[in-house]
Amino acid sequence: MRGVPPAVSPRRLLVLCGVLLLIASCRWGGPDDAGGGRPPGAPTGVTAEAGSATSVHVMWNAVAAVDAEVSRYEIYRGAAKVEDVPGSAHMADVTGLRPAASHVFTVRARDADGRLGPPSREVRATTPRAAAADGSPPTRPETSRGQAVGSRAAQLSWSASKDDRDVVSYDIHQGGTKIHSVGGNQTSAVITGLRPGTRYVFTVRARDAAGNLSPPGAAVRLTTAGSAEGGAGTAPTAFRARSQLSDGAHYLVLTWVPPPADGVITEYEVHLDGHTATSLVYGGEAPRDRATYRFYLGREAGVTHRVRIRAMLPDGTWGGFSAERTVTTGPGG
Repeated sequence: MRGVPPAVSPRRLLVLCGVLLLIASCRWGGPDDAGGGRPPGAPTGVTAEAGSATSVHVMWNAVAAVDAEVSRYEIYRGAAKVEDVPGSAHMADVTGLRPAASHVFTVRARDADGRLGPPSREVRATTPRAAAADGSPPTRPETSRGQAVGSRAAQLSWSASKDDRDVVSYDIHQGGTKIHSVGGNQTSAVITGLRPGTRYVFTVRARDAAGNLSPPGAAVRLTTAGSAEGGAGTAPTAFRARSQLSDGAHYLVLTWVPPPADGVITEYEVHLDGHTATSLVYGGEAPRDRATYRFYLGREAGVTHRVRIRAMLPDGTWGGFSAERTVTTGPGG
């Protein structure tokens, strides 16, 4: 006669389950989390713009390294991975898409140790209808202009191209390499991530729904400022600061307009009395027009502070500092 196994007491069963749960919780969950440590964060500022009837241009902000450098970014359409780009890139053209369809994209960062970060928020782009037997490219963008914006950015503009149907997008080239794309309803762009004191040559080409490219517009030649602190054009503008008294404590209230950038600015650094006081990171939708932020100063009245702010640009570099403001705490704020 087969023996009957001994009964397991409820207490012993709870202990056993706790051990199993602890073992399970110590695992990262597979090869995407290999090597321990923390994976990169989710990319912010993700945008998607149709480039033709079968392509979409996806952009995002650089992800700061956590425990290892970001080695590449992965672009997903729905649940399927469709593109891999190096960690130094913050844009990709997803091709081979269905015309006249809505497409949803997310971006994830993977670090040098193989850890895959969480997905960005979803962005959607709709490709236009395919143009049957369209072999006519748009006209070249005329009157191309540009100027350096401090040491790390450039502002480009051009006149609209014409097409027998519609211009869907404009491609911006640095030398012979495409570095950016904007929608066909735009005739300007801000290029960030440039090097100080460097000469650049940019050209612009128009693209229609069939993917036909126009001849390049006139070359725009410019040189960025030589000082890393010269990025006035990348600094927040209309910067204001005031003291506010609330329940016996003094707060500093800041308002500003974000600098122009191709992408969404989600992080700012506040300098108080010559030192970094705090960092402000927007987890949801970051303000594009006017931003406001308040933080604690202390309970003592009559204290004078100097404050200024700068933005983390979408390419992962710091922009220029805003104008510095002086604020004194007082009974009336």
